[in-house]
Amino acid sequence: MKQLQFFLEKQAFGVCSKLGDTFGIPTYVIRRYFIYTSFLAFGSPIIVYLALAFWLNIKSYLRAGATVKKFF
Repeated sequence: MKQLQFFLEKQAFGVCSKLGDTFGIPTYVIRRYFIYTSFLAFGSPIIVYLALAFWLNIKSYLRAGATVKKFF
């Protein structure tokens, strides 16, 4: 059960911590912003959050693919 919790926390909170590190903003401020705006906008910030998570994931794959040498 702890492994599942760790995995979910890493995946769910990774976007907020990455944004906080990039812009120099505390992570709890970013999380609070997403919570408040999701109540105000009926879920549209969740879509933005998922888009950012997708973008960060794709960016890591692109970086990993750039270091692999192609033999063809």
